[in-house]
Amino acid sequence: MKKENTILSIYKSLGLTLTLLLLTLYQAYAQDGNAGINQANEQVRSYFDTGANLMYAIGAVVGLIGAVKVFQKWNSGEPDTSRVASAWFGSCIFLVVVATVLKSFFGV
Repeated sequence: MKKENTILSIYKSLGLTLTLLLLTLYQAYAQDGNAGINQANEQVRSYFDTGANLMYAIGAVVGLIGAVKVFQKWNSGEPDTSRVASAWFGSCIFLVVVATVLKSFFGV
């Protein structure tokens, strides 16, 4: 029984030593907080143009879908055509304006 406790304590000591060694290695690879924030800022700014172009594309698709929906309602003679038209085209304009305002607001 004493031999098992000794082996168990040796394994615990080795495990603790290995854990401390790994933590020391991870700390050596860690970077400064300011450097990490600056790197994240650069990455977000590099994706911003792509995101704005995606919003323009989504606005174009929403505009086309809205045009088809309004045309269908207009041809069927439904009375709420102007409400549907303003809702669809308003959402399209909102997406385009938001993308443009965000670009100018953040100076990208």
